[in-house]
Amino acid sequence: MPHDHVEPANRLLTVPNALSVLRLLGVPLFLYLLLGPRADGWAVVVLVVAGLSDWLDGKIARWFNQMSKLGVLLDPAADRLYILATLVAFVVRGIIPWWVVVVLVGRELVVGACLPVLRSRGYGPFEVNYLGKAATFNLLYAFPMLLLAQGGSTAAQLLRPLAYAFMIWGGALYLWSGALYVYQFTLALRRRPGVAPA
Repeated sequence: MPHDHVEPANRLLTVPNALSVLRLLGVPLFLYLLLGPRADGWAVVVLVVAGLSDWLDGKIARWFNQMSKLGVLLDPAADRLYILATLVAFVVRGIIPWWVVVVLVGRELVVGACLPVLRSRGYGPFEVNYLGKAATFNLLYAFPMLLLAQGGSTAAQLLRPLAYAFMIWGGALYLWSGALYVYQFTLALRRRPGVAPA
């Protein structure tokens, strides 16, 4: 649900924030590896490290009470940048069709358009839901598998159906979580400004 402005502490120097910044810095490296030398193996390594750091920074933030305003912004921003960068690179490389990018980016634009309206009514941003996190994890598993599934080797052929299964399931969850955000947005609009949805 969108939430009122009761936010985590205004801390900058935390371990989760450092991990999120490192993950963000990995995005241009990942794009270079995919589109420059096409070093798919190293690109997979960057994706795996990004996925592990995504899981780890959330755990550390909860275990050691290191939640922060910056972390609330950085963590989903890093996830979305990796997803967007990967989708664009995969379209350029011909690994996935362009309409997949249009659908998933369209979801981001719709959800993003809700945020200024929520702020104008006294709400904070959407709280990250489990569907959205599950979608992100599925997509971050699908992307390295799609890379490894390129080529005509037996291993690539065996991996390809699994890679596309994760991609389809992750994409479906991504759209579903977006629909839930829009539903929460409509609930918020029906209430008085500054009154949190149930």
